[in-house]
Parts: sequence; structure tokens; C-alpha cells
Amino acid sequence: MDRRTFIGSVTAAALMSRLGWSAAEHRIERIGLELYTVRDALAKDFEGTLAQVAKIGYKEVEFAGYFAHLPDFNPSPKRTREILDGDGLSAPATHVPYSALSPENWPKVIEASKVLGHEYIVNPSIDRELVKQPDGWKRAAETFNRAGEESQKAGIQFGYHNHVEEFKPTADGKLRYDILLAESDPKFVKMEMDLCWAHEARVDPLAYFAKYPGRFPIVHVKDFDKNDVMTEVGSGVIDWKSIFANSELAGIKHYLVEQDKSALPFVSSEKSYQYLKQLTW
Repeated sequence: MDRRTFIGSVTAAALMSRLGWSAAEHRIERIGLELYTVRDALAKDFEGTLAQVAKIGYKEVEFAGYFAHLPDFNPSPKRTREILDGDGLSAPATHVPYSALSPENWPKVIEASKVLGHEYIVNPSIDRELVKQPDGWKRAAETFNRAGEESQKAGIQFGYHNHVEEFKPTADGKLRYDILLAESDPKFVKMEMDLCWAHEARVDPLAYFAKYPGRFPIVHVKDFDKNDVMTEVGSGVIDWKSIFANSELAGIKHYLVEQDKSALPFVSSEKSYQYLKQLTW
């Protein structure tokens, strides 16, 4: 192998690693869990819950609710980081409420996120009163641009997570998700696509990947069965191989399992993990 070929091979391998999957057989290397899945257990036993998540095999987690009571944190960002490190976990992303994006709160969010090692700060829902206004989604995009520019100065990317409502039209016929994508700066605002809610809204994520390549560094991975009931990943109807075959186009770097409802969330989390662990494409 000559020097040019060697460098090219190393570069390609590094790229695949950053994208979160192996180039040789297209397998997810670091599977993550959105901690909303185990929220009740986390509220009762924060440290023990993270240890149990790590024991399943997860390498990454995304927080939900941790920033709900700014400026109070329980446990502190420093202690939380120690717990994560002790369990061999990283927290590349977190969810924060829309109120956290205010000029008063946003610096506190960024400061804590740096301690926690977050690469992404994600808003999963826009203020309910704002979206009732005719220009609410456009104004939300303006807030996202401002927050994203500020967080990027600290080396953290801002993102937005969808539910079903973003794929409904406004009064002028435009899809709300399309407004957010068009009005937000792709440099400052990325998307965390919840693939399950996209499926429920009957939209094609591959069409969005093609139209906005590289805009989707994080995806939520959860499934619906044939009766439209949320279930473990791989137990439902979503064609994961077809979606993940477009990971490079989409720019996906983090695959986060989430199951909003489960009688046995740790059992469900393990089933989803085992499916994704063996999935290749």
C-alpha cells in the first residue's frame, strides 16, 4: 500500500467512526439511550439507573428533564459527569425546555453543558402559546438561530427534536417542519429527527435527508407495531435498514433509542439494544 492509499484509508476509517458506524459492515458502534425511557427510575435513583443503562451495553445517553429547574441541578453537573465517567458513558446530547433558550437562562445551560460534555443541546418542543401565533414557527426559528450562534461559540451545536405536529400544515399550507428548516441557519441549527414520529406522521425521512443532507446528526430510534402501538426497536414495522443505509447522507452521528411508554422500561431498552447491536446494513 502506497502512502496516498494509506492516508485515504485512514481518513475514510476516521470518517466512519465519527458517523457512529463501522465502514466494513455498517454497524452502529455506540448505541445510545434517551433517558426519558427510564425517567421514573432516574427520578428515584439517578446513579443506580445510569449504572443499569451502562450494564445493558449502552455507551451514550441523552438527558431529558435535567435542565427543567434552572439554575438548580440534581445532582450537580460536576457530580453527574463523574457518574457518567465512572459508568463508561458519555452524554453527547441533552433536551432542554424552550424557556431555557431565553437570554437569561441560555448562558447557564451552555455552562453546565460544557461540564457534562454535551456536543448538542436540543429543544424538543416550542412554547405552546408561541405556536398559536401566525408567525410562531418563524419566530421560533429566529430564537433557534440566536441560541445556536451563541452555543456554537462554546463549541456546542444546537438542535431541534420533532414530534408529529411539526408535519402538520399551517394556515398557508406550509409544513411547520419545513418552515423551521427553511428559516433556521443550517450552521447554527441541526435536527434531531425522531424517526418514529416521522413514521407516525406518514412522512418519508429519506426525502428530508436528500433535501437537507448533513442536517440530521442525531436520530431517535423507536418503533411502532402494526397496530400503531409503540414497541421495542426491531419489533415493529419501521424498515431500519433502509433508513440507516442513508446515514451518511443524513449526517447521522448518534443513534438514540427511546420508548415513551413501557411497563418494563429496562427490559424494553435491552431488547432494543440487542436488536441494534446485531443490525447491519
